[in-house]
Amino acid sequence: MRANESGPERESREPTYISDAEPRGEPERGGDPAPTREPFRSRLRKGVLAAVTLGGVLGGSARYVLGLMFPTPRGTFPLTTFAINVSGAFLLALLLVYVLEIWPPTRYVRPFAGVGFLGAFTTFSTWMVDTDHLLGHGHYAVAAFNVFGSLFAGLAATVLGLAIGRMTLARRVRLTTQHGRAHRYGWWVR
Repeated sequence: MRANESGPERESREPTYISDAEPRGEPERGGDPAPTREPFRSRLRKGVLAAVTLGGVLGGSARYVLGLMFPTPRGTFPLTTFAINVSGAFLLALLLVYVLEIWPPTRYVRPFAGVGFLGAFTTFSTWMVDTDHLLGHGHYAVAAFNVFGSLFAGLAATVLGLAIGRMTLARRVRLTTQHGRAHRYGWWVR
């Protein structure tokens, strides 16, 4: 913990993550030992775990429904998996700009939407299984396009999501500066 953040004030803010805690180690210059980390279970908040779980259930269900609605015939390019992964890369990049740079600090949006929903919505395993099926049926060019096309399209979607998010941030700063007031936020930023 930082010197000015101790006691109940620290507890009312964001949860302490592993990277926020100070490492164990040598005593500080004052002779007192450095604080030790709490066990992982005590830092894990049930609300955050519930947000990840709910997001995962919804994201996995959405991916499953899209797979049923738009099945890929054998030996063809797996367009559904491709579209899911590329759109997930775009949405994750856009979400992270909003969560980290635009919205005030939140406790549940990133675990719910980023880790839970988009983590379960996008799928590395299905991407590789589709590639394996293509290779197994002798469709080597389509398999190569699936691997490299998905990588490049995902990277392009990420860059686009970051760019749109940052343009939104710049517009928001410009409008706030012109009007001299901040915008109110909804229930999701608590």
